[in-house]
Amino acid sequence: MLWLMLSLLTALAVASQDAWVKKYFSHLTAYDMLAFPFLFSLPLFEFTIPFIPVPRLDHTFYWCFLISLPLNFIPFFIYMKAIRVSPLSLTLPYLSFTPAFMIFTGFVFLDEMPNLWGFAGIIVTCTGGYALNLKSGKHAFLDPIRAVFKETGSWLMLIVALIFSFGAVIGKKGIMHSSPLFFTMTFFAVLSFMTVATLLILGKIRMSTLRDDWAKGMVAGVLFFIHCLAHGFAISMVKASYMISVKRLSTLIGIIYGGVFFKEKHIAIRLAGAGLMVAGAVLITVWGR
Repeated sequence: MLWLMLSLLTALAVASQDAWVKKYFSHLTAYDMLAFPFLFSLPLFEFTIPFIPVPRLDHTFYWCFLISLPLNFIPFFIYMKAIRVSPLSLTLPYLSFTPAFMIFTGFVFLDEMPNLWGFAGIIVTCTGGYALNLKSGKHAFLDPIRAVFKETGSWLMLIVALIFSFGAVIGKKGIMHSSPLFFTMTFFAVLSFMTVATLLILGKIRMSTLRDDWAKGMVAGVLFFIHCLAHGFAISMVKASYMISVKRLSTLIGIIYGGVFFKEKHIAIRLAGAGLMVAGAVLITVWGR
């Protein structure tokens, strides 16, 4: 299954990019960490665009393209606020609810509805993502539930997951009315430029900071480029909710990176949550239609 291989490649690229940025740029601001992959991937997108055949474009493509920009641009800033005001263990797990939200958005915008096995796989994957960052303890499993009501970052991340569920399916619709390569390259070129330009205008980043670490920035840019390219092709081949569910396996790879390179704790319970995500991906891959 080519879509599965591309989805797994997307997950690997996402986890690798996150680990790279954390290792080499975590001493900077969150805005700098966001700017590095966007800025240094921009030349790759711009270099590729002239070699891509321009498909026949209709009104659907243009409105999908325009709507997708804020649906990807805005969540990045909400995401930064969420992880700034609340613990990671009470924010990041909620991003795994994106595939569950996509059951609704995929049906509305793409007329896609998972079968029973696919639906079960999405729920199992979301459950694994929810449990991924739990800590051992008597009331650990209830902490994220309580956090929804008292942690600002938790409900902000739920908003991010909801917005991404719209962004992914509308982006796929744009791909269906153009081509995977054309939409992916042009969209992320514009998004990357817009994000970096906005951060510069708002004074959140400085070009001197980005210039000083240009070599490491190029690695982050290449990984982001691979992520976007593989994502664009994979989501065009299968139900959007299935692709995003498999893509969320990046958390499993991230756990391995965290244990090996950052000596993070609570690896056992995180691997248990990741195991649920793998089980959900298997349900989707083998029996989902």
